[in-house]
Amino acid sequence: MNPENELNHGPQRIDDIMRLWGLDNHDLVNVSTEQLTHKQVQKARQGRQLTLKMMQKVARALNVAIWYKLDAEEREQYYEYIHRDLFTYAKGYDPAWADPNAALAARRK
Repeated sequence: MNPENELNHGPQRIDDIMRLWGLDNHDLVNVSTEQLTHKQVQKARQGRQLTLKMMQKVARALNVAIWYKLDAEEREQYYEYIHRDLFTYAKGYDPAWADPNAALAARRK
């Protein structure tokens, strides 16, 4: 956490996951049915502190965007990300967490 600005937490895990899956901000905004904006996604990626509801909204959009990239067999194996997997300041965040979808994402490239 930045001592000068307690609301700025630096780059978040969601940024790495989006790059791993080849997603950009527009992909999340496009699939969201909850009026997610490009600015909100950018704030999430950069680590600007979001409310719990906003973290959950971004996580849902991320899961849907990835879901559309998968075929039926891959969807069976897919682990849905939750907010504590994506944001370092979320309650329950585990810094030792390993992405269970890493192998699946690597096969998609």
